[in-house]
Amino acid sequence: MKDVVVVGAGKIGSMIAEFLGGCGDYQVTVIDRSAAQLSRLETSAAIKKVAADITQGEELRNLLKSKFAVLSAAPYYATRLIAEAAKSAGAHYLDLTEDVASTRAVKQLAAGARTAFIPQCGLAPGFITIVASDLASHFDELNDVRMRVGALPKFPSNALNYNLTWSTDGVINEYCEPCEAIVNGQLKETQPLEELEEFSLDGILYEAFNTSGGLGTLCETLAGKVRNLNYRTIRYPGHAAIMKALLNDLRLRDRRELLKDILENAVPITLQDVVIVFVTVSGMRAGQLMQETYANKIYAAPIGGRVRSAIQITTAGGICAVLDMLSAGELPQAGLIRQEDIKLQAFLGNRFGRVYAMSPPAPVGA
Repeated sequence: MKDVVVVGAGKIGSMIAEFLGGCGDYQVTVIDRSAAQLSRLETSAAIKKVAADITQGEELRNLLKSKFAVLSAAPYYATRLIAEAAKSAGAHYLDLTEDVASTRAVKQLAAGARTAFIPQCGLAPGFITIVASDLASHFDELNDVRMRVGALPKFPSNALNYNLTWSTDGVINEYCEPCEAIVNGQLKETQPLEELEEFSLDGILYEAFNTSGGLGTLCETLAGKVRNLNYRTIRYPGHAAIMKALLNDLRLRDRRELLKDILENAVPITLQDVVIVFVTVSGMRAGQLMQETYANKIYAAPIGGRVRSAIQITTAGGICAVLDMLSAGELPQAGLIRQEDIKLQAFLGNRFGRVYAMSPPAPVGA
């Protein structure tokens, strides 16, 4: 049994602890600075809880000593602190961050590391990167890679057509920070909430727009190999216009703590959600222009005796699958591991990766 640490006792941290603690192969310690948050941890698995301030580097390093791995489910701004502690303690490091600057810091720390550093192991970036890389490998020459992901309420009932389903800090960050894309073969920086498009899937109309971080490291990996590469977040129509008014016209982009307070006190959390993954790749194969598409919807489901949201299931399932593959020796044991280095079929064959199956996910067991 391998000892692992999960930093963050929120919705995603709870789901990670449930998956890993319930499978019988991991001894799980969950760290959070809030004892109250730890007391509300939503897991039926036997785990250890530690209240600790991770900004105190020495304390975190001591907690990570002799541990197999640390999994960060903390806000993006804690990424570097946790990664530095992992390197110092000699623990493998995995995170869920969508933040571009944080990932660059992790890549720097991975250089010369004795353990594996695997950033962006969630949904987007994460699983969508694995899917896009797999589809791209089917072509002799790439034209366009379009990646779309959304975590949406099944029953939208407010003007935003949205409910909080994961980190509010994360949502605000991806709506505010610059985005990466490849346009006509050139790496570009694009603006969030721009390049709005609409599309239908299963008879439902959606919109999609630029957000930061969803591409992971694909821009670097596919540079010089693809004509156009972009990532956009899926929402119901009308969402982007309201968020642009809040962020730009009311200048809440510069007052993110106020925006967070408004959203968390006005927009309810829901567990009745759906995650949409939609990837389209086109290019040349055997002299013909071809296109392949991966489309999937994952819904909330009961796991561990309680209903879990689709974003909890998919995000936690992603990082747990990667940890499992690392533990089994299916991934390199040192240095930086990109999501596109992970094979799709191996991921989907993993007991935690199976939550991305086309049918509604069942509880994950050993």
